[in-house]
Amino acid sequence: MTAFWKPQIALTSKAAPFVIRAERAADAVAREALLDASFGEDRHGRTCQRLRDGRAPAAGLALSAVREGKLVGTVRLWHVSAGGRPALVLGPLAVDPACRELGIGAALMQQALAAARARGHGAVILLGDAPYYARFGFSGGKTAALSLPGPFERDRLLALEFTDGALDGAEGMIVPTGAALAKRRVVRPLQAHAA
Repeated sequence: MTAFWKPQIALTSKAAPFVIRAERAADAVAREALLDASFGEDRHGRTCQRLRDGRAPAAGLALSAVREGKLVGTVRLWHVSAGGRPALVLGPLAVDPACRELGIGAALMQQALAAARARGHGAVILLGDAPYYARFGFSGGKTAALSLPGPFERDRLLALEFTDGALDGAEGMIVPTGAALAKRRVVRPLQAHAA
């Protein structure tokens, strides 16, 4: 899955087109550096990180934005149970500060939401700025009875239903349900044996 996006502004050398594609293993170092730059190195202690720790993103729902060969944006979605209802949690969404006026964040959101809908998911939840995410259809209308495993601002817990009623009656804790990451094996070099 690769989508080419041209910004909706006058093209200059600064406004070169970007590509949104499926995340690759080779993106990991650049993605982590981008997330550290966007959210600070303490980002691993944030509440929503509890939903991602030790889990793999939902299949086909980890995207990267690349411009002139450099990773400049990322978004991932994760499987959760929202008070007993299956859903996805979106985040983090990050864009390189030098590229924030090019529409990369909006393009990543649109592509991620379209992919989630196409894969048959019923709802997406996120913790974010309501005025920014409202343009994608997110609101706090279905999240009032939901909570997260740590401190959060209630007005920032937002949801979007692809299927009407997907979050009806959802109450309680949002918990991770996605596939666990494989534990890394430590490989030790072979020792030379004396004959």
